[in-house]
Amino acid sequence: MLHLVRHASAGDRRAWQGDDSARPLDPIGHAQAEAIATTLAPSPIQRILSSPSIRCTQTIEPLATKLGLEIEISAELAEGADGWRTEALVERLSGEAGHSVLCSHGDVIPEVLWRLAFRGVDVNPTRCKKASIWELHVTDGAISHGIYRAPRTFGASVEDLS
Repeated sequence: MLHLVRHASAGDRRAWQGDDSARPLDPIGHAQAEAIATTLAPSPIQRILSSPSIRCTQTIEPLATKLGLEIEISAELAEGADGWRTEALVERLSGEAGHSVLCSHGDVIPEVLWRLAFRGVDVNPTRCKKASIWELHVTDGAISHGIYRAPRTFGASVEDLS
């Protein structure tokens, strides 16, 4: 199984000064990251991959710590990444044994989901809130369907999670 995680809440992009890839999680995002770790830790996860953006690595650091795994930085998961390269990464990982977690952005995950839906995989590519998890189930080395897990909000407003 692959777990596609959208990074947790990182405040308002417009209010951040500096390189957006350095924008960290806000307090709500840290709580969401802990909730993601609690949700995914019981799974037999063997690999954790992340966009290079700080908000993505911070989102899955609690999970990596709980499982004693290293976070692998992947340019294919970066904001604005080429959809073909991201799709190829997802396909490669779906052929591996065990579960993998991929943390990325609100432009990358829907692109992957649209590509899967186009191929007939049962997913709804319109759902991808911050701190959400898409479980992509794999059968015989191919993604068969996806299940959307909505984020825990911890008092966040709807705008914070979009």
